[in-house]
Amino acid sequence: MSTPSEASTPGTPATPAEGSKPDSKSAAKKDAKRLAKEAKFAAKAAKVAKPKKEEEPAFVNTTPKGEKKDLSQPLSATGYNPLAVEAAWYDWWEAQGFFKPQLGPDGKARPEGQFVIPLPPPNVTGSLHIGHALTIAIQDTLIRWNRMLGKTTLFVPGFDHAGISTQSVVEKRLYKNTGKTRHDLGREKFLGTVLDWKNEYQHRITDQLRRLGGSCDWGRAAFTMNENFSKAVIETFCRLHEDGILYRANRLVNWCVRLNTTLSNLEVEQKQLAGRTLLNVPGYDPKEKFEFGVLTSFAYPIEGSDEKIVVATTRPETMLGDAAIAVHPDDPRYKHLHGKFAKHPFLDRRIPIVTDSIIVDMEFGTGAVKITPAHDFNDYEVGVRHNLPIINILNDDGTFNENAGPRFKGMKRFHARVAVVNALKEAALYVDTVNNPMQIPICAKSGDVIEPILKPQWWVNCKPLAEEAIKRTRAGELNINPKSSENEWYRWLEGIQDWCISRQLWWGHRCPAYLVRIEGQNQDANDGKNWVVGRTLEEATERANEIAGDAKFTLEQDEDVLDTWFSSGLWPFGIMGWPEDTFDVRQFYPSSLLETGWDILFFWVARMVLLGIHLTGEMPFSEVFCHAMIRDAHGRKMSKSLGNVVDPVDVIQGLDLESLHAKLYEGNLDDKEIAKAKSGQKKDFPKGIPQCGTDALRFALCAYQTFGRDINLDILVVEGYRKFCNKIFNATKFAMLRLDDNFVPEPVAKPTGNESLVEKWIFHKLNIAATEVNRRLTERNFQATTIAIYSFWLYELCDVYIEAMKWMADDSAPEPIRNSARQTLYTCLDQGLRLLHPLMPFVTEELWQRLPRRPNDSTPSIMIASYPVADSSFVFEDAERDFDLIFKVVTSSRSLASSYDVQNNIQLFFRVLSDNDAVLFESQLPTIISLIKGCQSAKVVRTLEEVPEGCGSLVISPDVIVHVLVRGLVDLDQEIAKCEKKLQLAQLNLDRILKVEAQKNYEQNVPEETRLANADKRKTFEADIANLGLSKEMFAKLKQ
Repeated sequence: MSTPSEASTPGTPATPAEGSKPDSKSAAKKDAKRLAKEAKFAAKAAKVAKPKKEEEPAFVNTTPKGEKKDLSQPLSATGYNPLAVEAAWYDWWEAQGFFKPQLGPDGKARPEGQFVIPLPPPNVTGSLHIGHALTIAIQDTLIRWNRMLGKTTLFVPGFDHAGISTQSVVEKRLYKNTGKTRHDLGREKFLGTVLDWKNEYQHRITDQLRRLGGSCDWGRAAFTMNENFSKAVIETFCRLHEDGILYRANRLVNWCVRLNTTLSNLEVEQKQLAGRTLLNVPGYDPKEKFEFGVLTSFAYPIEGSDEKIVVATTRPETMLGDAAIAVHPDDPRYKHLHGKFAKHPFLDRRIPIVTDSIIVDMEFGTGAVKITPAHDFNDYEVGVRHNLPIINILNDDGTFNENAGPRFKGMKRFHARVAVVNALKEAALYVDTVNNPMQIPICAKSGDVIEPILKPQWWVNCKPLAEEAIKRTRAGELNINPKSSENEWYRWLEGIQDWCISRQLWWGHRCPAYLVRIEGQNQDANDGKNWVVGRTLEEATERANEIAGDAKFTLEQDEDVLDTWFSSGLWPFGIMGWPEDTFDVRQFYPSSLLETGWDILFFWVARMVLLGIHLTGEMPFSEVFCHAMIRDAHGRKMSKSLGNVVDPVDVIQGLDLESLHAKLYEGNLDDKEIAKAKSGQKKDFPKGIPQCGTDALRFALCAYQTFGRDINLDILVVEGYRKFCNKIFNATKFAMLRLDDNFVPEPVAKPTGNESLVEKWIFHKLNIAATEVNRRLTERNFQATTIAIYSFWLYELCDVYIEAMKWMADDSAPEPIRNSARQTLYTCLDQGLRLLHPLMPFVTEELWQRLPRRPNDSTPSIMIASYPVADSSFVFEDAERDFDLIFKVVTSSRSLASSYDVQNNIQLFFRVLSDNDAVLFESQLPTIISLIKGCQSAKVVRTLEEVPEGCGSLVISPDVIVHVLVRGLVDLDQEIAKCEKKLQLAQLNLDRILKVEAQKNYEQNVPEETRLANADKRKTFEADIANLGLSKEMFAKLKQ
């Protein structure tokens, strides 16, 4: 009787140090990692060479669109085929109206409640990527769950016109295919081209959303430039102007030369440079690189003297727009220069020396600062304070204008940078260039270097809107998860700046603003007083009359369009028909949840809140949930040029490497970028992307979703969850063999009172799973949700109950036992599929439809069946405790036999000291034998004398020891050595526990729960030591 070193000892599990408690978060992380590893291992294991099964013919969907799937044929003999399983169901669900909100008899939300999600509208710039799949997986899971809870649910789909992005991608495609620009086509024709693009990609996106199983109400699909949304945008612009929130001003903006438009601060990324860096700039020869990350010093001559004043800049070319030099009023070095002038070396311009204590730090550099009000945000404020001229030297296309002087006029800005430095050297005014760690502003869309430039634009004063949003959020009207995002929310709103909403584009909502041109007057177009806004041309004309009086005038509509985020900021109420007082606005606004990526919390979510509160008086949604950003398996951001952008449909149906390569040519990548992307694809997907199916993809994405910021997605993990689908598929197929045509389920899903121990145990586990899943979904903890469902299906239903009940469901079993086992199996499958449906809609519908129905149950689809919730009639705590002990013995027996390489004719003896446990084990012997592959016999004994000589043993607890007959199968010397080694380890463990228990004031200082656990461990170690001693003696005796 020995405890082999290879066998685990369930009676002595690894635990935290005595006196401590397990960390539930740590445990959850370990569970998630374990499940991901298991899924990945399952995918790899499935690829190990094995005899090929006879392949079924390729599946062809013959179900007419919208009709219910024909299920007269049995489940596939070759296993789970996602394409076959997923076919036809979506069209039938939609045709049946299951996606539409189901109202109560009074035409209002059902008594169970209401749950509304506005789908964040994908941009029509291109197809969906795997990040969108995460969005759908999360949102549709919540919609389906709430629908099954009986609530009125609405999932509203839609599409965003994405002004800058869409215009940019269409312009690139136009130039790549035809060599023409939008200006060659003209505004009207170009917009027609963009509309064609929009229609093509809206269709593609719609197909992708359907393939992902999104149960959206397509009859309510919206687009941010449709007729109603245009009306909403115009109403918002006019109302904000009337309320004094929206105004026109000539101010510095972020200008993207490449896109030729203004950008908001949120659309500008800051690129960190450690020092001198040579960079390519869009719009220049790719071979050209320009110097950034340096500080260039040069001197200005002082007028009327030989003295010079030295200044430093990171942008030498801007000296052509300098309007002043600032010094600190208290700096003694420059007091004699107060009020004097420097001479510009290249222009006929006197440059005043002004004093400013705000912009100048006497300790930094020379203490003298060049001021360029037209091209630097801080300098602009200095210019306002000192009434300096605003000298713009830059054309919209990035070339220098006449203000830069004839020597530099027409030069591109970064060519001018080089030319200015060379000119300074020629004039003996150049001082030096040194490394300067810094940030440079980069356009998030084009990668171009942003230039501050003065332009008249429309602005939104966000301060009063943000103050109201902060107040309401703090009052509890909005819940933001995860909490780290909530902290950022307050920081951003508290520091909010005015929002420039003008964009110099063609694709978008044209500003409903008109310049009033009064005949005979020279008006300043930069002055907002000369502008009117109007919901219609008639309203604008009426307002223009008030300005012009009796004079003749004409109206010129602003050529600019509005920032995309201005229209998408109206999304939650615009999709409901606002500004009209529609049924949907009254019934479904505000929404329940806004789910999106944390990276657009401020781009989009904040603006919806600011505009929603101001325009409707209500918070547009009560909850915001920010999901993580998906990266590739290496942790890199998804990028087309890296070849790691994944189309979710390719994961669903699989795609070979050659076809993956071919898709690269559909975009705007150049030949060099395509070659790089191909290399990335070959490395990451050497055999292409395996076919995983929608259900596995959705489940994997939810399993990955934590409250962290990033997800490193490994397609092998997704493929592993396809194996999980196969397990569910095969479990149901097995059930079909047991639930024959004569089987009739009980009228209600309740225990009958005749259940065996394992049946009560699986009911209890089902109830735990239902309780846990509902709790975790309420918390938006999707990873924990998947762990609970996966564990129930795989480790409890498939691995335990289905195996344990085989002898009970056999034709030879007594009818009461057989019927009860089948009823329990049916209930677990029915409830288990319902539990899983929100995450895996297709396979659960396919299998649930094949189960028989309870009498008087006419529910047509699992998606509108009731969701499992906690039910006290399924609580069997005593049964759980008893069967957990039985199953611990089962797993320990398997491990014990395996450690001796005993695979067949296994003979087990359970030495049970407790009378109650002995009765329990006697009653469960058939179940134990059925759960241990290769087990020939199992016997309960009460004394050591009843155990035959030549047994290996394992201590489960002080009262239960397992013995397996190994006589003639082992090396006795090795077993004696193992016993000695185990004895030493067990004694060390016992000594550690005894030392803890011997601590001063142990009884007073250590919680009772910990003391009881330590006492149990001590007893187990003592029993283990006694058992090992007996084993050593037994093996020594066998040697004689």
